[in-house]
Parts: sequence; C-alpha cells; structure tokens
Amino acid sequence: MKLWDINKSRELFPNPVLLKAKVIRNLNMGRLSCLFLSFLSLMVVFTIITTRKAATAQPLSTNSRWIVDENGQRVKLACVNWVSHLEAMVAEGLSKQPVDLISKQIASMGFNCVRLTWPLFLATNDSFASLTVRQSFQSLGLLESIAGFQANNPSIIDLTLIDAYQAVVSSLGSNKVMVILDNHISKPGWCCSSFDGNGFFSDQYFSPDLWLEGLTRMATMFSGTTNVVGMSLRNELRGPKQNVIDWYRYMQKGAEAVHSANPDVLVILSGLSYDKDFSFLLKQPVNLTFTGKLVFEVHWYGFSDADAWRTGNPNQVCGAVVNNMMRRAGFLLDMGYPLFVSEFGVDQRGTNVNDNRYLNCFSGVATELDLEWALWTLAGNYYLRNGVMGSEEFYGVLNWNWSEPRNSSFLERISALQYPFRGPGLSETRLHKIIFHPSTGLCVQRKSFLEPLKLGPCTEFAAWGYTQRKTLTVKGTYFCLLADGLGKPAKLGIDCTGSNSVWEIISESKMHLSSELDDGTTVCLDCRFQ
Repeated sequence: MKLWDINKSRELFPNPVLLKAKVIRNLNMGRLSCLFLSFLSLMVVFTIITTRKAATAQPLSTNSRWIVDENGQRVKLACVNWVSHLEAMVAEGLSKQPVDLISKQIASMGFNCVRLTWPLFLATNDSFASLTVRQSFQSLGLLESIAGFQANNPSIIDLTLIDAYQAVVSSLGSNKVMVILDNHISKPGWCCSSFDGNGFFSDQYFSPDLWLEGLTRMATMFSGTTNVVGMSLRNELRGPKQNVIDWYRYMQKGAEAVHSANPDVLVILSGLSYDKDFSFLLKQPVNLTFTGKLVFEVHWYGFSDADAWRTGNPNQVCGAVVNNMMRRAGFLLDMGYPLFVSEFGVDQRGTNVNDNRYLNCFSGVATELDLEWALWTLAGNYYLRNGVMGSEEFYGVLNWNWSEPRNSSFLERISALQYPFRGPGLSETRLHKIIFHPSTGLCVQRKSFLEPLKLGPCTEFAAWGYTQRKTLTVKGTYFCLLADGLGKPAKLGIDCTGSNSVWEIISESKMHLSSELDDGTTVCLDCRFQ
C-alpha cells in the first residue's frame, strides 16, 4: 500500500473529485493495477474461516435480515443463474456437457446454490410438459443440439421436459448445491421487455389464476426435495399495467399458495420496475399468515444506469446509484428482511468499461452489507436465443463449450463474496472491521509488525478498529496505520497522535481513505503491485 499525492496533482486537476475520476478511469482501463483500497464497515470474526465450510441443515428460514438453517446458523446464498426458460424449456448446456459435470463445476467455482429458471407454461400447459427433450429440440430445428445432448446426456434426452427439469434439480442435490426455483416468464422465450406480454398480472401471457396454479404445482412437485430451498414467485414485474394494488393482491396470494403447498421453502418476492423498486413497502408491509420464510429479491446491473459508469465520475455514480438502491430496496434490511440480489453480472471478457466500474462499486457494497446474491449467468451459450442457434453469452461464467470458466480472475475476485462475514452462528462478540479491495476481491493482511501490509485472501484478513479520532488501529494492540510519505508504503506505529494517523473516508462512494502528512500534503491510500 502506497500513498498518492492529491495536493501536488491539483496543479493539473484543480477539482480533487476529477482527479479521482481520472485515476479510476486509468485503473479500470488496465493502465494501472488496482483501485484505492476500500474501507468497509463489516463485523467480521475469526471463526468465519471454520464456519463457512459447514454443511447446511435444511430447510431454511429467516431470522430478521438473515437466512438461517435448522440449527439457526447463517446460510449465505451465493448462487448462479441457470437458464431453463427459453423456447427449448430445457436447462442450457446439456448438449455440451453431462449434467453431473456441470453441477460439479458449479460447486467447484464456489457457488452453493442455483437460481434455476422455469417458464410458467412448463407447469400449466400439458402439451408442453408432456414433450420429450428430443421432441422439443426437433420442433425448433435444433438438430445439432440433439446430437450433443444424445452424446452427453443420453439418459435425459427422451424424458419429458418436466422430468428433465427434475433431473437437473436432482443432479444439483447430489452435488450439495441448493436450488431456488424461479418463475422467470410465462411463455418460453428470452426475457424481458415492457411489451412482451409477460410483464405484469393480466398481460397477454400472464393470467393471475394460471400463475397461482403453476406455482402450486411446482411447490407441490418439489415438496420433500431437500435441496430446493426457495421459490422466487416471478421475475422482473414490469410494463404499463404494473401497479401497487395488484402487486399486493397477487403477490400475497402467490406467497400463500406456495407456502401452503410447500411450507419448507423460502418465499421470494420481486418488486416493480424490473425488480428494482420496493419503495411502496415503506407505507404498507406485506400481510401474510406465515412468518420466518419471506425474502425479497432485487436486480442490479451496470447497464441499468445506461453509460453513466463509463461517462461519469465512477465515485459519484457509485454514491448516487447506491443511495438510490438503498432508498428503493436496501431499506428492507433495516426492516428485518433478507435482501437477495438475484441478478447481477458483467461482461466476462473484461473489456466493458461500464461493467468493470460498476463491478467495483457492487463488490464493495455487497461485501459491506453481506448480501445474498445470484450471478447472471452460468450459460456459456444458448440452444436458441432470439432466433439465433448457439448464441454465445458473454455474461456467462462458463465458456462456449461449458468446459471451464470463461474468466478465472473474475471468480477469484468474487470469491470473498461467497461466504458470510457475519450473522447468526458467527460470533459477534469481537466486532471489528476489515479493509477490502473490490477490484481484486482481496483484503489487507498483516503477517507481523515487521512485514509490510499487503493484500491477500479474505480468509486471512487483518482485524481493524476505527476510532472516534478516525485512526485505524490493529485490534488488540496499540498499533495504528500511519502515512509515511509520498510513494512509501503505509506503516504501523504506536505514535497515533499526528495528522498522518488520521484517515478520513472520502468520495461519494465512501470507498477511499485519505490522510495528511506533516507538511500538509493530502494523500490517498493506494495499492500497487510490484
């Protein structure tokens, strides 16, 4: 960790905010190695390392804002979306790899659950449900997919579509991967637009009565399937017909129907405006007959804010976007409900500047709030998407052949987010903070007082306290973090009275630390790899 001269650079950049924007643009475009370190207010304990590997005792329930198992221990949902709602109505990728191999890959990449999508008509249209996988592919002209499916999953290709869906759930269960059943759409196809007939209750393909019937059938079908831990009632409610009155009327009915048919599963409700808005809940809470099972889901992508991340100051954009998200959905945490970011994602090629900057912000916030989440998406490609056969998915965590990760560095970067930092079962008697670095997913480590501070896996973080005087102290010691000089590594010392021991949290994103040297120079804590 080294220090960046803010005052000296004001000669070129009179506005210090513009200076930070300039620095971050360079970093995100790959011309420098990493962002400034983020200081995140996390309550983290050392028992996290041994607790995070523990088996989950199902079924799951909620304890205030946390999801817990039967033993009352925190279970963090770290999921990936697996698409099964397109025209073929079959989980994608089974023409590329055996289902068990894909399930094993999911677990090996650190995901503990899958948000498995399904179209309503799969459960309510008998002519669809009775089709075999082979027949579904034949009707779409997917002859190459049939050959690949026959080679990789011969035991599934002549199953009915609903049986094939169950086979995928079973494979995930065999590999200890939890499943959330997500009613993504009604009529099979790509999602979503405001005028596709699938957006809101009473749209062309969205009959409320049929929807309730489909939810009940799926909840009943998977009752007793222990790895099915939740049901997401409907993806991205949207369109000109959306309104709060019908949201309460039907979402409450849907929640009751699912819970009645399968009381073990978490009941997950989406908001309005493409699953970004729950602000109406501030005035009127959900009224249900059951407790301990309710979770809310929200979606958050970089493209939701157009090109703001690329064209604007990333710190300002991060601050504004996060404030808006907290105002429209994040407040649910304070109301005592789990908040599940059931879709987030980026272009895995790493060349999308907008996505890269958004991800820095998302990673910091998701870590600080210790959110549940599901990455979009697993798919390396699709059987058929918008009329294109074999369409490649650059947001997919697997490559086109579904054989290996598309971007291993991305997986390293989100690995810290896959485990809980706090919550029931993780002792919170020794509260402290960590310094987390979103652009790498690493945390500041301290091996000894003689060695320089460095970044490493968040399983081996240094524990910090942040005092009223704004000093960063190593918990349980008299040592604090000191600014030593321009271009010099920050160091630990016991003289914590000077201005160089005071660390202000600056910028709209609240993800930067600055201090002042004895000569009045203002510097930012920075990280550079040699």
